[in-house]
Amino acid sequence: MINEVSVSNFRCFREQQTVRLAPLTLLVGENSTGKTSFMALVRALWGLAYQSIVPDFKAPPYDLGSFDEIAHHRGASGGRASEFYAGFQAPTIRRSLRATPSARKPRRFEFGVTFSKRGTAPFPITLKLSNGATWVERRIQDKDIVQRFGTRRGAWETTYARSFPGTTIDRSRFIVSFDSPHLLHRILEENNINFIEGTAPPSEKDIDEIWKLYRTLRTPFPRTSQIFASAPVRSVPRRTYDPAPAETDPQGEYVPMYLANMFSEEIEQWKELKTLLERFGKAAGLFDEIHIRRLGKRDSEPFQVQVRKFSGRLKGPRRNLIDVGYGVSQSLPLITELMRRNRPPMFLLQQPEVHLHPSAQAALGTLLCEVAEPRRQLLVETHSDHILDRVRMDVRDGSTALKPEDVSILFFERNELDVHIHSLRLDKHGNVLDAPSTYRSFFLEETSRSLGI
Repeated sequence: MINEVSVSNFRCFREQQTVRLAPLTLLVGENSTGKTSFMALVRALWGLAYQSIVPDFKAPPYDLGSFDEIAHHRGASGGRASEFYAGFQAPTIRRSLRATPSARKPRRFEFGVTFSKRGTAPFPITLKLSNGATWVERRIQDKDIVQRFGTRRGAWETTYARSFPGTTIDRSRFIVSFDSPHLLHRILEENNINFIEGTAPPSEKDIDEIWKLYRTLRTPFPRTSQIFASAPVRSVPRRTYDPAPAETDPQGEYVPMYLANMFSEEIEQWKELKTLLERFGKAAGLFDEIHIRRLGKRDSEPFQVQVRKFSGRLKGPRRNLIDVGYGVSQSLPLITELMRRNRPPMFLLQQPEVHLHPSAQAALGTLLCEVAEPRRQLLVETHSDHILDRVRMDVRDGSTALKPEDVSILFFERNELDVHIHSLRLDKHGNVLDAPSTYRSFFLEETSRSLGI
């Protein structure tokens, strides 16, 4: 789980600021205050750290443009920043229930990257990884890599070619992949070492500590782990679907095929997912039953997605997804992704409340509380008071396992050409803490208007 994110000179964020993330983080604020840009940055950091992939800031569902659109512009007199920085802090070990209280506290590492302009796109030129006592900093310079590293015993600097045998680095992979600690020895032996601090070369213990630091980016998640990032508007429902590969996409186009595959090939998983979907459908007042209707005897033939509502003991007719409220088809891709068995470790959700009535928005707030956990983190951009209020009440009432410290509310506030992000917390009563007057006044003014005060 990512605990904190730092950013500077990125889009509307000029001065460096650090904000707290939690298992469930809600992003609130006026339009065009950088909420979507912030989520795009989190996805970029994830890809760089855990998958060694240079981020594409134009990849769906975000399109932040080229470097000139992404680097902070300080106005006519200030010009545009030549670099921007982003980083995060995360735990290195899991909590153990059997450990002592002091040992149960997870250690943390910091990952940071500086982007500069290559062509028209942002490119990471400097990377730093640290767990406090041990650190590594790597910078690309033309065809070489300058690497600085340090432990408790000292600090050193070495330079080696980007094509050094056993390493992998190009425009699509920035983090150098080391096959073993022996490769670190080769790099140190075959390149000149400059002493930054101390006079002794790195020892076996130093190499071991540096190797362990590299492994912090390998252990939490498989290299194939993908963040799920949703678009604010999901796919348009169809009356009939033709079988096609079920490849994940931000609009949820793949979901009907995914459900059909479960229905035909994974019976037990289908029953489990169907139960979860119907539980939410009932709580949200959207539907009581979901069904896949095959239009032929073979799985290769077209199919339909149907739902129906109950009224007491009466079961209404099954209706095609395209013939019911738009809220059903817009929410189905999202709740399917949240509930499927092989869920990703992080969700970036844009306005999940789109086309949902207030009671359904509140039910979605409860679902977010149920799904969020340290190993499954949710960042949710929302304009819904109903989601916010339901999260607050569920925390207050203990309706789910989510604790006050498991929720972070990020309030994005505009200040002329810059935006400041306030990290707000909840107490055990569901009250919002650390909120600036601007946050409270907005909600108080809206409440007063609704009451006619």
